[in-house]
Amino acid sequence: MAMTSDTKDCTALSDAEIEEMADLLSDESLVLDIGEISKQRETWVLSTQVRNGDELAAYGFCTLERVGGDPTVLIGLAGVGRSSERESALRSLIGEQLRRAVLAFPDEDVLVAAQMADPAAFGAFKSLDRVVPRPGYEANGEDRAWGKRLAKRFDVRGDYKAKEFKVCGEGVPSLVLDHSAVDPEDTEVDLRELFSGHDAKNGDALLVFGWATREDLAKLV
Repeated sequence: MAMTSDTKDCTALSDAEIEEMADLLSDESLVLDIGEISKQRETWVLSTQVRNGDELAAYGFCTLERVGGDPTVLIGLAGVGRSSERESALRSLIGEQLRRAVLAFPDEDVLVAAQMADPAAFGAFKSLDRVVPRPGYEANGEDRAWGKRLAKRFDVRGDYKAKEFKVCGEGVPSLVLDHSAVDPEDTEVDLRELFSGHDAKNGDALLVFGWATREDLAKLV
């Protein structure tokens, strides 16, 4: 069955939809209760839901705005169900949010940013250019400035280490794009090394961003 995606204003989310989001990852180690997820309605502007038939397969809160003058998709709390079709759900989630971006910012490159606690979540940014951080790349001053700017905008939960793009948590899970691989060993070793020493339960996360080019975005509409 094909995945379908839809985006609505957070103010239009029902309590039943919030409960469904809370249930999606209720068996995972990083669990956010319904109250925490409900708060996201007040923090973010848009909410995307991906469904496989009638079943929720993924969700994500986001905002389209200009950060430092540049058009930006800020992805807040997001979750991908742990089904065998999770990769398709992730692609559908990000594709829908990028489609919204090109409608809001036509003919511009768009920055996309999220916090991640698992290397598999890098799959969300597979189509982006100039992803930071990334294996084998030494970040420059402009990259670190972007990281600081985004960490402030996300209001990260913990101490942000600008050189590592790392959030050192404060004992509660960070609001990340929550996705994991069916087999963690399938994730590139170099990506796993970026998360060396991370404790997701403590709230450790990596702040990741990259660029969607206007040419690629134009293909989505």
